[in-house]
Amino acid sequence: MTAAGFDPFGRQLFVDGAYRESQSTEAIEVRNPATLEVEGEIAVATDGEVDEAIERAGAAQRTWGERDATDRAAVLHEVADALADPDPGLAELLSREHGKPYPEATGEIANVAGVFRYYAELARHDAGTQPGATAPASHQFARTFPYGVSVHVVPSNYPILLACWTVAASLAAGNAAIVKPSEETSLSTLRFLSNLGALPDGLVSCVTGDGGVAQRLIRSPGTDVVAFTGGVETAREVYAACASGLKPCVIEAGGNDPLIVTENAPLEVAIAGSATAAFHLSGQVCTCAERLYVHEAVYEEFVDGLVEFAEGLRVGEGLGESEIGPLVSERARDRVATLVEDAVESGATLACGGPSDREVGWFYEPTVLTDVDDGMAVMREEVFGPVAPVRRVSTLEEAIELANDSRFGLGASVFTTDLAEAMGAYERLEAGMVWINDPMIDNDAIPFGGWKDSGVGRELGRPGLDAFRRTKMGVVDWDPGVKGWWYPYPEEWFYDTAGRRF
Repeated sequence: MTAAGFDPFGRQLFVDGAYRESQSTEAIEVRNPATLEVEGEIAVATDGEVDEAIERAGAAQRTWGERDATDRAAVLHEVADALADPDPGLAELLSREHGKPYPEATGEIANVAGVFRYYAELARHDAGTQPGATAPASHQFARTFPYGVSVHVVPSNYPILLACWTVAASLAAGNAAIVKPSEETSLSTLRFLSNLGALPDGLVSCVTGDGGVAQRLIRSPGTDVVAFTGGVETAREVYAACASGLKPCVIEAGGNDPLIVTENAPLEVAIAGSATAAFHLSGQVCTCAERLYVHEAVYEEFVDGLVEFAEGLRVGEGLGESEIGPLVSERARDRVATLVEDAVESGATLACGGPSDREVGWFYEPTVLTDVDDGMAVMREEVFGPVAPVRRVSTLEEAIELANDSRFGLGASVFTTDLAEAMGAYERLEAGMVWINDPMIDNDAIPFGGWKDSGVGRELGRPGLDAFRRTKMGVVDWDPGVKGWWYPYPEEWFYDTAGRRF
């Protein structure tokens, strides 16, 4: 299928099931981070346009929410069917807009249909709970209901997949959804929405713009629940805005994930897996490995192998033959460069990589740092770039202690063939997800999210559905009668002068 009506230079919004040109006089250019060519332009939606999208979403939700779970599931399966043959130009646009290698763009899109199918079936089979009653002749139960209109603030690295993780769950729960994409990758998100034609008009909208647009969506009395993925500082602002309106939210706020290589690691696997975990999407994944702790018995061999692997990766445009594309923006590239420079100035060794010699584009070479210190910013902050700082450790216990010494707790990885090491590390690592010998894997049916500053709530799995619905208790007395605890109280229940209480 094709994206009928979509124009990357049209400064469009997606409202009420169709693309429309924004009336805003404020716009943002979208540049290809590899070539710096302008790929399109997005509008900073006006307050009136944001409010209209909310109003249309609310109207669509009232009808959608009344449909039973089986009916909603059938529609979501239609969406998944359409995604089996997505708009052929979408992956190319995603690669141009973000800079990600084309295989990763097509891979992102290929993973979307499954999440719609998963939530269609999960919501269809989850009709509520019926515990044991606390009184005779009483039917006591709970059912779930949608909140109303959900807001989805989406990051630049997976502008389609991460939107769908929460949008699919929200729709399955009976809500309408409004997506506010990242300024860097709004075009891909907008174009993707043409694949959702099976949904009723107005049920999913997309308004583009800056943080002010996101705040208006979050603070509006017409929206009811929020999903956010992004950096910690912005996450705090989103959390505060939700708190001011007592709105529930699910927040994924990034990480500084540790990766441990024990002396019992399958070294060839560990080197390839660590390189992928550190450099995937140029390190622009919240679950990328950003701190590597390697046992001294295998340290030298591991570092040599990692450097050789990194130097063999191809760096270039997303539509070329490359594993490593550019950073999404000049600001992102410069931040990575500053963190590496500071580390080297503080005593770290640049084993390979560093600034790219390309004259055009926001590239940074796959970089391995050794002789790092635990106090360096590159070991404490979310780098979000293709950088692998490697620290030598003498025991697994030392590695776990260092791994846990962080304000972040999103994910953690371990390479070992020792079952006791694997399970012990899983138990003791302070993270929402732990991978043994297979980093960064996710599963639609397993909750995704972090501990500590890495977030609140969960995406995916049953908790990902529960984030977008609220419960309602029900009690039905099927043999009505006057209860013994009702008014008026018998005289013997009252306090008397002898100090006796009932």
